[in-house]
Formats: sequence, structure tokens, C-alpha cells
Amino acid sequence: MPNDSQDAYGHQLYDCFKGREVVEVVERDDGFIDTSASLPGYYLAEYKNWRPHEKEAMRYARGKVLDIGCGGGRISLYFQKRGFDVLGIDVSPLAIRVCKLRGLRNARVMSITDVRSRLGMFDTILMIGNNFGLFGSPNRAKRLLRQFYRSTSSEALIIAESNDPYRTNEPFHLAYHRRNRRKGKMPGELTIRVRYKKYMTPWFDYLIVSKKEMKRILEGTGWRVKRFVNSQGSVYIGVIEKISKLRSPA
Repeated sequence: MPNDSQDAYGHQLYDCFKGREVVEVVERDDGFIDTSASLPGYYLAEYKNWRPHEKEAMRYARGKVLDIGCGGGRISLYFQKRGFDVLGIDVSPLAIRVCKLRGLRNARVMSITDVRSRLGMFDTILMIGNNFGLFGSPNRAKRLLRQFYRSTSSEALIIAESNDPYRTNEPFHLAYHRRNRRKGKMPGELTIRVRYKKYMTPWFDYLIVSKKEMKRILEGTGWRVKRFVNSQGSVYIGVIEKISKLRSPA
């Protein structure tokens, strides 16, 4: 878990919660910088201000809900208000503090890798906000998906958002894809960090995939895509259903 000086995401979220102007800065390991003044506020947005594809995808959630990478708790709070049993987890201690300040009853500082059956059995796992990316790499995704299989009920769903990396004309992104291919990696395997004021997260791996790649990663994990929910752009959500029998990994 990040210490305070590394919790850049948490500090920007806390400042935004307190009404301060915040700009999110994401740095990629090739030096590419992406900034957003709107995203920090969106992490705290009320349901009425959510994007249409998120509203549509949330209709599939049911039962006991695990919200992975819950950030400021916007989705967890929505389901809590509707009477769901929901647990929000995030690696950022300050993000979890914001969740609790906003009234989320069940929130823990926890990594995606800690999702195991001892945490409880869930009917819906949410990975919204491009949080399919938290799998980091295809191999880690397959391993964690098998862990999710053992931590979920027989008819469980994973509702996961990603961003098709191929829908871009940005030369720096295309060059990054080529670099990844030379290394034997998927084009959408990123190494990034978040920066805010004097705070800086450690570098971490992040995975963005096309719909075809999402389906391929799910093979042999006990999960398959039930349907896709599209946005107006390259972002989409996979509604992923549990298959009755998990095949043993090769």
C-alpha cells in the first residue's frame, strides 16, 4: 500500500472532496503526460451526472457487491443507498478515508490481489473507471480471475470497464504500441504513475484492452463476456458472467 508521500491519487481526491481545484496528472514510462481537470470531480459524481453507458451497465448488478478500485466511493455509495450489501476497496488510504467521510459504511484499504474467498462471497464484482486495467497484465488477469471465481456465487457477474487502445491516431500511443510488441507485450500494457503536487505514486502496470482481447483473456478462467455496453467513444463495459465449471490452468 502507498505511504502518504506516494498517495497522489488519494491526495487529489481528498482536495477535490474539500472543494479545491485539482488537475490529475498521469505519466507513462515513455515520458508521455496526460492531464485532466474534469476527472477528479467525476470520481465523486452523483448518479445523475454519470455517463450513460455506466448507468446502463449498473442495471446488471445484483446481490452482494464488491467495488474494486472504489476511489471516492461514488458507485459504492449509489448501491448502498439502494440497499445493497456493498464493500468498496482501494489501495489508496486517503481515498478510503474520503469514502468513509462521504458515508460509505464498508470500505477497506486493500489491493485487487487480496480478493480471496476469505473476504466473503460476492454476487457482483465492479471494476468501473477503466478498472479492468488494474489486472496489470494478461497473465495476472488470468490468475486473479480464477481467484474471483472462487470468491463469487454460482451466477456471479463481473462488470468491468476498459478502453480500446487501438482507437487512437496519437503518434506517441502508436509508438508505444510498437515498443510493446517488440517486447512481446500486448499493445495496451502500460506502465504509469499518478502525480499530484509533491505526491507521486510508484510506477504500476495497467492494462487496456479491446473487446476481442478481453474475451481472449477470459478464456480458461471460468468467465465469459455476456454482453458489451458501449459508450460514444473508445470506452466500453464488459458484463462478464460465470461459467459453471472452471478449467484447471495449463
